[in-house]
Amino acid sequence: MNTRSVSSPSPEGIAASARSAAKGRGLPPVHLWNPPFCGDLDMRIARDGTWFYLGTPIGRPELVRLFSTILRKDGEKYFLVTPVEKVGIIVDDAPFVAVDAEAEGEGPRQSLRFETNVGDHVIAGPEHPIRVERDPETGEPAPYVMVRAGLEALIDRKTFYRLVEIGARHEGWFGLWSGGEFYPIIPEAELP
Repeated sequence: MNTRSVSSPSPEGIAASARSAAKGRGLPPVHLWNPPFCGDLDMRIARDGTWFYLGTPIGRPELVRLFSTILRKDGEKYFLVTPVEKVGIIVDDAPFVAVDAEAEGEGPRQSLRFETNVGDHVIAGPEHPIRVERDPETGEPAPYVMVRAGLEALIDRKTFYRLVEIGARHEGWFGLWSGGEFYPIIPEAELP
């Protein structure tokens, strides 16, 4: 019989389970785990990528990185998942922030390599597409790159502006090439 309380998950317990499950290389296989839902944890990821617990920023980068490796999105909700528990958390926008990008090559042969605030690296392409949402009121772009399994990174402003400098025109759009794919940002007709 399980005597562990399912009503009060703690970040310490989740971190211990995550460390235990992360023995080995690469990311834990959270997509294979189906533990019982243990409730919501008062944890939030702000739009700028800051992780909060009980309203206080988590100041230990290694703990944030650990939590980021057990993050999963099911439907529209986000969870920290270990082999033994699943807890809900709040994500204001995207769970990660792309804080840098490097371009190699040009045109259709160009590759854009992104780095996130938690140390993930992805090359934009079919498995890691770029998308841009525009605010319906202001028209302000919000660019994202897929990191893994439905988890995106908001591309920060400085990185996005650097990417716009190497943008290209293609079939009536201004956008970015990476991994053999063209990612539209704005219709050419709307360019200044």
